Amino acid sequence: MDLEHSAIERIKMASEMSLTYYGQPLIITTSGGKDSDICLELARRAGIPYEVMHNLTTADAPQTVYHVREQFRELELAGIKCSVNHPVYRGERTSLWKLIEIKMYPPARLARYCCDVLKERGGRDRMITTGVRWAESTSRKNKRGIYETMPSDVKKKIILNNDNDDARQLFENCRIKAKRVCNPIINWEDRDVWDFIRSEHLKVNPLYDMGFDRVGCIGCPMADKKRYFEFRMFPAYERMWRRAFARMLEARKAAGKVNDTWSTVDDVWHWWMEEDPNQMTFDELAETESGEDDP
Repeated sequence: MDLEHSAIERIKMASEMSLTYYGQPLIITTSGGKDSDICLELARRAGIPYEVMHNLTTADAPQTVYHVREQFRELELAGIKCSVNHPVYRGERTSLWKLIEIKMYPPARLARYCCDVLKERGGRDRMITTGVRWAESTSRKNKRGIYETMPSDVKKKIILNNDNDDARQLFENCRIKAKRVCNPIINWEDRDVWDFIRSEHLKVNPLYDMGFDRVGCIGCPMADKKRYFEFRMFPAYERMWRRAFARMLEARKAAGKVNDTWSTVDDVWHWWMEEDPNQMTFDELAETESGEDDP
């Protein structure tokens, strides 16, 4: 079975489960990136009823926002329901910039509260698809599956990495009331993604033609040193991060959370960009403080 066919079969199975257990169509999530674009095309080819959802991160590049808007316009003209999930924290609308002030520490590779609030809470108690792929990181290879449940208690999470009938029955018999996830292209390599995009002439985010190999929040810590390139392309976002750090420092001062590592915005910036190879790690920094807000 080729990659396209197996991915479509996964989407069809997810659609059946969505209609059976939730009584609602499958949700295809889109971030505005190439993997999401492929999932949208595969859902169309699967001939299933589906909806489309975008999680508003408040830190995406303008090109990503415009790309998603154009997709939504075309989908809605075709009769597909599209929605934007606005981030909420503690019962109120929020943004990445507000979260930094509330949490009183910057998002980091080991403390990605931003992903939890901005990207992962949409589709609650529904069946959704994502464009997650094992090839993107070793962590995903170890922690993500073709089918997943996302209960509030992570210890009860179920991950399945095959498509056989036994796996399907196990997943369908799961009685945990939670979001269920299908990752239809999880076993696609980067070359498979680009081969499909080129052969099928898919319209993708223009950022890929501007030198970006990933599409996401500008300044995401997971981008590591590529953030320098991102901030050169979008200097306004560096200013937004710095303003958020300034408000964060004021909040820390008011709460009595003061340390020698973060005295100024520049201190926070240099630490966050990991410019000092001998700097304190996030865990070491956390040990110097008490009463930290849980991530």
